[in-house]
Amino acid sequence: MQVISMIAIGFVLDLLLGDPPTWPHPVKLIGHAIAGLTRWWNKPSFSPLARRVLGALMWLVIVGGAWLITFGLMQLTRPLPWLQFIVGTYLCYTCLSIKGLSIESRKIMHSLKQNDLKKARYQVGMIVGRDTDQLSAEDVCKATIETDAENTSDGVIAPLIYLAIGGPALGLAYKAVNTLDSMVGYKNEQYGDIGLVPAKLDDLFNYIPARITWCLLMLATALLRFDVHNALVVGRRDREHHRSPNSGFSESVVAGTLNLRLGGPHYYFGEIVDKPFIGNQDAVTADFSAIRNTLKLVYLVAVIGLILVCACRFAFLIIGGFTV
Repeated sequence: MQVISMIAIGFVLDLLLGDPPTWPHPVKLIGHAIAGLTRWWNKPSFSPLARRVLGALMWLVIVGGAWLITFGLMQLTRPLPWLQFIVGTYLCYTCLSIKGLSIESRKIMHSLKQNDLKKARYQVGMIVGRDTDQLSAEDVCKATIETDAENTSDGVIAPLIYLAIGGPALGLAYKAVNTLDSMVGYKNEQYGDIGLVPAKLDDLFNYIPARITWCLLMLATALLRFDVHNALVVGRRDREHHRSPNSGFSESVVAGTLNLRLGGPHYYFGEIVDKPFIGNQDAVTADFSAIRNTLKLVYLVAVIGLILVCACRFAFLIIGGFTV
């Protein structure tokens, strides 16, 4: 029951606080470690094979280190249950990014309402990997919606699942997996070799959560009385129309629910990357109201996901007679 309480309180803390930039955050430390190892190991003088091997080693160091340090911290505080509970709750809280994503999306919405496209481009550039300096207002909206949809799985459901399975240690290990992919998992000349293993393992870790998220988004669509029929049609047809084996699952449901056309070619590091379109050709123009509706879906899916994972962990504890 202790882990369930940690997850639930951490969830509420995230909804209330988000990610204050001045607070200590383990994902920031993970990011610094990845950046340092990348500088040392991703050198042009190394052969492609060497960089791939070093990428695999970096994955072991970062992910294994995140799990080991967190597990050790939880064991170190075990003699003081109240301290262990506080530390575990804080770590669970840092694994989730619901409020933070909402705050950034609402900043973009506000800039678009003020017709400040330059500022909106800069703001969306803080949450997406693509080049944003030439995006139109609709492209900014689409980029925001795609990120919100994808992070419904990566930033909400997947962390909840791994927290429920293995507590804060597995939750932080998953965040390390996800952070590695976001920093080096690009299929380009600079990161294509060192990021190969991290990208593939991120796909593996997100395979089941992405499909669970697809189902939860469909349920949320029905509960919010959005377009269930179109969500189901587009969600089934286009869920694999993505370069990632997982990202299209959440994006396709959102595209169908709100009758948008997402995806398509984008620029990354000055190079165009051809991506399939997701959604109907006769879709409506994306605007800031579509971002608002996407956030409604994200929040509802988050609440449903919390209830689901906590109920499943509780059921396994009862059935298996496990102790926490």
